[in-house]
Amino acid sequence: MPGSASGNHARGWLAASGADYLLAAVLFALPFLIGGSWTFALGICFANSIGVLAVSVLVRYGGEVSIGHSFFAAVGAYAVAILDTRYGLSLVASLPLALVLGTVCGVAFAWPSRKLSGIYLAVSTMALALAVPELINNADWLTGGYEGLYVSQSVIPGVEASLQRYYAGLLALIAVVYGLRRLRHSRQGLTLLLAKQHPAAADAFGTRQVWARIAVMGISGGIGGVCGAILAFAGSTVSPSSFTFWTSIFLLVGSVVSFYGLSLTRALVGGAFLTLVPQFLSASGAWIPVLYGLALLGMILIGHYLPRIRSFLFASKGGA
Repeated sequence: MPGSASGNHARGWLAASGADYLLAAVLFALPFLIGGSWTFALGICFANSIGVLAVSVLVRYGGEVSIGHSFFAAVGAYAVAILDTRYGLSLVASLPLALVLGTVCGVAFAWPSRKLSGIYLAVSTMALALAVPELINNADWLTGGYEGLYVSQSVIPGVEASLQRYYAGLLALIAVVYGLRRLRHSRQGLTLLLAKQHPAAADAFGTRQVWARIAVMGISGGIGGVCGAILAFAGSTVSPSSFTFWTSIFLLVGSVVSFYGLSLTRALVGGAFLTLVPQFLSASGAWIPVLYGLALLGMILIGHYLPRIRSFLFASKGGA
């Protein structure tokens, strides 16, 4: 029945929103219950979660896969590090610049590649990831080259640095999730989805698929820039080794693990898989790649069969 379907959708949306609010409340209180090393790890986790959202929004709204988002993260990270090191500006001033630069780079990349899709677009984004370390090293007069740059400016003077790095990442992640939620329920968001799923219908309403894809890449690149900015601030250093081809691969893995979800809970699942799972496996030595691969396979299988298990349980309760 249409009414029951819409009711189930509404209840599912409310449940997801409630879970996000509860999770956010727990995360705000968490630094007072855990040690400093975990506070640092979670700050990096929040940054990686933002990167997962950057890749996921491209999949959800553009129907495309990127393996080059380390480029946009590097743009945001070095914007923060350069303004901090050269001009003494804090994250408050550099974060908006990271967002703008990431968006501009996303649009600049999308325009010449607007005719590409599928594997061809994915391979073209790979070129960005492969070029990042060399670009950083060749501009060593600005980026510090192999040695990198140190980020030391406080957002709020007098507040413990570890807490600033933790809460800056958490607030940025919540802001990105909120922005994507507003996009999802906006006219512009529906237009982007229409251009992805029904290009002919979108053209009839005056929205060309090409322009929609450029807009989605701009949004995704901007979020990637925010990811890099928070990585720089939370980690306090930036260097070429932080933005390699494998960085892009892991962001894509995190997006897959989160099943391209745009909620706080889903993003944190992807970010935690990138940040915390390797930390738990650090004592496994040569078995780390095997165990990580098994964990990845397990997450994908759980996500694949979870809806069926849930439907079975609900059907059993209804029958009882």
